[in-house]
Amino acid sequence: MSPLLALGLLVAGFCPFVLCHPNSTLEGENLTQEDPSSGAGVDGLRVASSSTDFAFGLYRQLVSEAPDKNVIFSPLSVHTALGFLSLVARGTTQTELLEGLKFNLTETPEAEIHQGFQHLLQAFSQPRPALQLSMGNALFVSEAQKLLERFLEDARGLYASEAFTTNFQDTEAAKQLINSYVEKKTQGKIVDLMKNLESNTVMVLVNYIFFKAKWKDPFDPRGTLKTKFHVSKSKSVEVPMMNLDNLRTPYFRDEALACTLVELLYTGNASALFVLPDEGKMEAVEAALSPETLTRWRESLKMSLIDELYVPKFSISGDYSLEDVLPQLGVREVFTHQADLSGATGSRNLVVSQVVHKAVLDVAEVGTEAAAATGIKIIPLSGKLGPLTIVNLDRPFLMIIFDQDTQSIPFLSKVVNPRQA
Repeated sequence: MSPLLALGLLVAGFCPFVLCHPNSTLEGENLTQEDPSSGAGVDGLRVASSSTDFAFGLYRQLVSEAPDKNVIFSPLSVHTALGFLSLVARGTTQTELLEGLKFNLTETPEAEIHQGFQHLLQAFSQPRPALQLSMGNALFVSEAQKLLERFLEDARGLYASEAFTTNFQDTEAAKQLINSYVEKKTQGKIVDLMKNLESNTVMVLVNYIFFKAKWKDPFDPRGTLKTKFHVSKSKSVEVPMMNLDNLRTPYFRDEALACTLVELLYTGNASALFVLPDEGKMEAVEAALSPETLTRWRESLKMSLIDELYVPKFSISGDYSLEDVLPQLGVREVFTHQADLSGATGSRNLVVSQVVHKAVLDVAEVGTEAAAATGIKIIPLSGKLGPLTIVNLDRPFLMIIFDQDTQSIPFLSKVVNPRQA
């Protein structure tokens, strides 16, 4: 049996949207770099653009496999992990992999692509006082496997990767080592990422991402009420619904795609874009998802007064095996005996055996669950004339997390049922 390179996209992506008051504190660690960059840089922005293009293609594949289920994943983490993998790819394997990641190789040489990922990782390593956003990589390498020094240098220098010697003959101990690393880096939110591991594995590549932020305009937990969320025409579930009144925030009504967009800002230069399709229009909106559509939306958002905004409180997770999904996006050869991953060891005896990805998304107030079930809201009668602007996320919607500093999408989700964990 030939050795296997298991690409563990322990895309341990965790994104708790901490809907809390301004005096709340955030705990955790960020990556550090010896030579930190002040921003994403030109190369980093090019990588972020390709990542966005890749994000929507992967989203459509995940939705097509389970159209009535919630979807949550980190396109940036999957994209970065595959970029890390391309360090060891050669020939047509490398070309196919990078083109599958939506890079134009005639315009962007391989060296610039890796430098772009380096700039992104450096940008994420910068501490932000009001927001946690960290991403990192790790190599778990067989005790018996000798890696090329050039690869190790590039892994450290370009992808800031840690390296751990691992006894894959003891599969349980190896899984424990990898899963514990991911759990620690995501502050306990991603557990048991890798469930299966072959004893002849020689290497596992890991990428994790962690995001935690406070709303610029926090929700008041006393206003959270139980109400219906319409999963479909024939099914509804009861959810705790948070709300804000008289909120000034970016807003856009897209008549062409029949959807409403509201952007909620975080402290720390990030935001969540909520996309609410009109009833029966979700598939049309999903079909139109593209970098161009996202750019049009972001350019069309205008600061507006939302009289009433309703957002469900929820926690959802996604657990995916991507080795059957990525070939649909053009990444095929790395999973076959034609794979050339000789950049790791100098020998063409490696193949990718699995690509796993897990992500968690929390949208909830801190410590207010008990009060959420029994709320009575008393408000003064409105003295306004004319129609009110009311946005009620009481049916399936999309949620796109956008980082302003790197122009990237750390998380992309579709909420079909907030009660579906």
